[in-house]
Amino acid sequence: MKSLEELKAIREKNQGDISLRSGHEVKAESKYRLHVLVCGGTGCTSSGSQKIREKLEEEIKRNGLEEEVAVVKTGCFGLCALGPIMIVYPEGAFYAMVKEEDIPEIVSEHLLKGNVVERLLYDETVKGNNEILPLQETQFYKKQHRVALRNCGAINPENIEEYIGTRGYEALGTVLTTKKPEEVIRTILDSGLRGRGGAGFPTGLKWKFAAANQADQKYVCCNADEGDPGAFMDRSVLEGDPHVVLEAMAIAGYAIGASQGYIYVRAEYPIAVERLNIAIKQAREYGLLGEDIFGTGFRFDIELRLGAGAFVCGEETALMTSIEGHRGEPRPRPPFPALKGLFRKPTILNNVETLANIPQIILNGAEWFADMGTEKSKGTKVFALGGKVKNTGLVEIPMGTTLREIVEEIGGGIPGGKKFKAAQTGGPSGGCIPAEHFDVPIDYDNLIAIGSMMGSGGLIVMDEDTCMVDIAKFFLEFTVDESCGKCTPCRIGTRRMLEILEKITNGQGTMEDLDKLEDLAAHLRSNSLCALGQTAPNPVLSTLRYFKDEYIAHIVDKKCPAGVCKALLSYKIDADKCKGCTLCARTCPNDAITGSVREPHVINQDKCVKCGACMEKCRFGAIYKE
Repeated sequence: MKSLEELKAIREKNQGDISLRSGHEVKAESKYRLHVLVCGGTGCTSSGSQKIREKLEEEIKRNGLEEEVAVVKTGCFGLCALGPIMIVYPEGAFYAMVKEEDIPEIVSEHLLKGNVVERLLYDETVKGNNEILPLQETQFYKKQHRVALRNCGAINPENIEEYIGTRGYEALGTVLTTKKPEEVIRTILDSGLRGRGGAGFPTGLKWKFAAANQADQKYVCCNADEGDPGAFMDRSVLEGDPHVVLEAMAIAGYAIGASQGYIYVRAEYPIAVERLNIAIKQAREYGLLGEDIFGTGFRFDIELRLGAGAFVCGEETALMTSIEGHRGEPRPRPPFPALKGLFRKPTILNNVETLANIPQIILNGAEWFADMGTEKSKGTKVFALGGKVKNTGLVEIPMGTTLREIVEEIGGGIPGGKKFKAAQTGGPSGGCIPAEHFDVPIDYDNLIAIGSMMGSGGLIVMDEDTCMVDIAKFFLEFTVDESCGKCTPCRIGTRRMLEILEKITNGQGTMEDLDKLEDLAAHLRSNSLCALGQTAPNPVLSTLRYFKDEYIAHIVDKKCPAGVCKALLSYKIDADKCKGCTLCARTCPNDAITGSVREPHVINQDKCVKCGACMEKCRFGAIYKE
């Protein structure tokens, strides 16, 4: 068992390394001259970062630099579109889209001779003359404030001592040795932290309810069953900083009087699962999980439970039912989990991002956290920024940041000079934010007021080429597939709504169908058993609210304004632009295009399958769709 004094010694031993690679002034000496951080998150791993790291280690050894250069596998840096990513400290040289063949040059020029390979740098960090702009000053990073993501991309997530080097487990030690459970709960209440999983319920209040209920056993659960399309915030925290979740769960266990925790994580997240298993094993070896933690008599342990990918298991009672070994279906509430949760015992459930804030709140104080954000939405929020935006990836911003700042400044704007049309927040449970609300500060209450919701943090940007009816259909298709089927309103109602949307996008809709959609939506909201069904109509209602003209165009004009819905569009050839090169005819899979060489061609609409291959291949811009 590690004592607080031993923890302090480990922290001091690692302080030099952590300070150097964090881009801060080195407060203690590092045993290495350079640290090369290679992203080991899912995105970069899928594009070959592991092979790059192996090649890097091989080249470092070949050049005799093993005693001077440390190679560190880290979690996600955030700029997922630029992977594989490699950062060299103390310079902070950010190498993007690195290939194996680039490694010898990086090693021989930069690591050996000190000459930064400018052509491989992330373009926003290039100042010229071998000078580099610090990452913190780039557009993507300068408006961010990392709390939940503070260690992602800065430490080796598979090394507990590196986490300890960032004051890891100090919050747990402080709580166990100096604070009473009710004091911990008061700190979380005063911080204003609300659940980051979607509903935004006050975290401290949830803990207070569970602490007040007496039982022979209580539980702490972590919801790592992140299932929203386009969301990968929790996965990245687990991959880049797994110990922060373990520490936070132990703090929660002490606060409510629980001795057992469960992390419910998707089996589809193999890297996260592997690193959680490593972290749990290390924490037990160091006496930070298990019996008599810090010699205080407090006992707490954590086990993993793998989910099979059911979206409904993100709902707290369905998740607990699944942990118990049953089919993941929600239970009626009340009773709420704080009274009867896992195995019918008092239970608290928080998602990964919520927990990732807890140790920092304990260390820095409730006021520190409450000073960030807005009056009713404190702290920061992590978003998975995706869709039609230049800089896709993870961003953590103070609550109250506007959508415009996220998309245009942090995200770098929309590619190709296209116009911003809408952003979807909250996934299948959320709604679309139109351009008219581009400057609304993002927090829980503002998003609900404009017909969306925070959700877990997926943020998908859409441009002028997006069909909003098709977007509503996409999310409803997802909900229909993921409905557990336990309650009739959700099981049947979502399918009926989807059928109406399919009818509209196929050009067979009527104006009465819009009234039916709203009636069905009201029924689902008021009668579904859990939040999956209650929020399923949100994408439809928000697009009807802000983009009703597109629905009308599909129904009345039999046109898809964005040119997305195949049944409502046709490809045509502009005779004045067509050069008769025959490339389109040779490309067409259904022989729908005819014409002689050097003569304008024609598309037979009866044979055209609307695949768009001809338009992609045309070199003269002669093919258009309407």
